[in-house]
This record gives sequence, structure tokens and C-alpha cells, in this order.
Amino acid sequence: MTALTLGRALNAGLRQAMENDPKVLIMGEDVGKLGGVFRVTDGLQKDFGEERVIDTPLAESGIVGTAIGLALRGYRPVCEIQFDGFVFPAVDQIITQLAKMRLRSLGALQLPVVIRIPCGGGIGAVEHHSESPEAYFTHTAGLRVVSCSNPVDAFTMIQQSVASPDPVIFFEPKRRYWDKADVETDSTDWTPLHRAKVVRPGDDVTLLAYGPMVKTCLEAAVADEDHSIEVIDLRSLNPLDIETVTESVQRTGRCVVAHEAPVFSGYGAELAARITERCFYHLSAPVLRVGGFSTPYPPSRIEEHYLPDLDRILDAVDRVFGW
Repeated sequence: MTALTLGRALNAGLRQAMENDPKVLIMGEDVGKLGGVFRVTDGLQKDFGEERVIDTPLAESGIVGTAIGLALRGYRPVCEIQFDGFVFPAVDQIITQLAKMRLRSLGALQLPVVIRIPCGGGIGAVEHHSESPEAYFTHTAGLRVVSCSNPVDAFTMIQQSVASPDPVIFFEPKRRYWDKADVETDSTDWTPLHRAKVVRPGDDVTLLAYGPMVKTCLEAAVADEDHSIEVIDLRSLNPLDIETVTESVQRTGRCVVAHEAPVFSGYGAELAARITERCFYHLSAPVLRVGGFSTPYPPSRIEEHYLPDLDRILDAVDRVFGW
């Protein structure tokens, strides 16, 4: 066991992937000499060279477009988007090319590209640095979309994503980069990339979360002395492990979904619809959603009022017992 922060666990996972496969490349703004804004790629250029850890121009569309070309030539590029709000210039490449090339070629072409995106708020950042754009990508067929929430999953999921034959959008919760846990770096007994995890068993209500909200939901579950709350870390948003979710909700009869993105048309809406379709006769109350408000992300000094917190989650839990 090695005690690692989430950021260092990603670094260790990327290092392992590069050691295992010489075709793995890392590219992005300041990923080389600086080691990335959050130092996730720290030391990799020094050890693997400038031809494998590439500092790119400030041009997200160019980064992803170049990665697509490299993937077509047999490489496995890992692109870093410095902040979530900077991914939008690359959306054209991601949606019209990256997501569709495999189907367009009837399976003859694979694009094993990973796009790492630090996501969410909670670090007091300026405008465009605290977005939660996951719904744009889960809506796009042809992309895998995953989100780690802790150092253990960060270490394994980044390696699984690099090894995937499909393009992967890899969301990293930036306010959790400094959370620390023991990581078994020598083990290969990993949870499959597409599977959810029950991170806290319970009997009364199912609480669904991913990325930065998992820790908040665990804190809420511990704080609630009146209800036995089961917390599920979804991990993979597309494909969704609906079987694990269904089993839990059919047993508990109640469900709350939490994410940082605005509730309106957010990923929680898809979860609520799927759960209602599969668990209708087991539900004792509607599926409730907790998320950000339908407004652009606010200035950092008031972001604590925007982000779902323990109290808002516990309020939703109380409400599902009031029906």
C-alpha cells in the first residue's frame, strides 16, 4: 500500500500506462516542463522525454484533432484539457470526429484517445474554471464517460481508460486532487471500468453520485442518524451500470441523485428516468435530484451557496420519506 493523493494516483497510473505501452503519449498545455496546472503529469516528461509528453499550443481543438490523427496511426494519446470550461473549443472534434469514426468505418478504425478534464468547483477559481459539462458527452453516442472520486479509482481507472479501444472522456474532480488514500499499486484485482461501486451499504434510501459529490454524499450518510443510506459511486456515466443501481433502489425503495451540474437537463434526469422505468413498482417516493442551480457558475466568493452541500442532500433524503 502507498498513501497517495488523487492527483499523485493519476500520475502513478499514467506512468504505469506509459511503461507498459510505448505507444502511449501525453499531450496538452503545460503538461511537460510544468507538470500540468495541478501537477498531475509532474516528472513524466523528464522520465519519458519530450516526444512522449508533449507541451502543445493553447489550442484545444488542435490538441484533440492531433490526437485523432495519432490514434489512427496506432498511438494511444492522453490529452489534458487544463480546465473543464476550456473543452468547448474541442467539442466539434470530439463529437463530429472522435465519437463517430468507429461507426463511420464500420468498426475498421479504433480511436483509443483519452481526454482528461479536471471538473467541478470548490477551489475558488475564476470564470470558466468550475464547469460540470458531463451531460454534453454522455449524450454523445460513441464516447465512454467516466469520473473517478478517490485515489484508488484514479490509479486504476486511468490505466483502464488508456487501454480502452474506445475514446474516453475522463473527468477528474479538481477539489479532490489533494484527498489522500492508500493505493495498492501492485494489485491487478480491479473493478471493471464500466461498473459502479456500493461505497456505503444501507437499507432505507439509495444515494447516487459520481466524481466530487461522492465524498459529500458519504459525509451526509454518516451525519444522518435517522436513516440507513446506501451510497453508490457510479464511476462510469456512459455506459451506465444500471444493474447495480436497479438492485439497490428496488431494495431501498427510495433514491436521491446528487451532482454539481445544474439540475435542469443534467445527468440526474437520465438517472431518474431510468430508475422510474425499471423500479416503478418498488418506489415509495419519486426520485429526487440535488444539484447546481440553473445559472452560470457564480463568482468564487459565493460558490458555496451554489454547490450542493451536506444540508441540501439531507433535505432531499428527508423529503423522500415525506411522501
